[in-house]
Amino acid sequence: VVVPHTGFASLLTSYAEALGLGPGSRVLQFASLSFDAAFAELCKALLSGSTLVMAPSERLDPGAPLAALLAEQRVTQATIPPAALGVMTVGEVPADITLLVAGEATPPELAGRWSAGRRMVNAYGPTEATVCATISAPLSGVAEPPLGTPIPNARVRVLDAALRPTAPGVVGELYLSGPGIARGYLNRPATSAERFVADPFGPPGTRMYRTGDLAKWTRDGVLMFVGRADE
Repeated sequence: VVVPHTGFASLLTSYAEALGLGPGSRVLQFASLSFDAAFAELCKALLSGSTLVMAPSERLDPGAPLAALLAEQRVTQATIPPAALGVMTVGEVPADITLLVAGEATPPELAGRWSAGRRMVNAYGPTEATVCATISAPLSGVAEPPLGTPIPNARVRVLDAALRPTAPGVVGELYLSGPGIARGYLNRPATSAERFVADPFGPPGTRMYRTGDLAKWTRDGVLMFVGRADE
């Protein structure tokens, strides 16, 4: 995926605000360097004046090794996939760590269990949109975690088959546009043309990314994940 630099400023601003990053913060490097999330972890730490906490892979194993690392290194912010949190117990992890969950849908029960007594937010975004397009408000209680609201400069639309915006509560396909949208897939022009389509809402020549995800807006303007269009 050919991703330009134009979306990085918005990405870092949104992370800093949602997670309270700054000097004194200690951010865990959890994702493998082969994943886009690793780049986000590196940048949000080093470009906010925070400390980046790195460790050997065996210390990042979900469960006792990861819990011990979080405590020993006094980590204050960590991005951990729901699947990893699912095999850990809440009591293992210090309560003052801010958690960001992303990469897959977070079950309501897991959100309720891990958000109790701590700051926890849900983020959504594919590599094609520079890692992140939306971030939720802090989660609370056993409920379906929302995808949240668009980060600065990201344009998020739920459209029907005719590319018309859907009304609140009506399911449609999720399209993303803005400065963070990738240029396409390297040396794959046909696939790029299929997924990166003309943006009828923007200036001539602009494009939007067709995610293949189904979503809907609430009446309060919060985005909810529904499923995949190909399922």
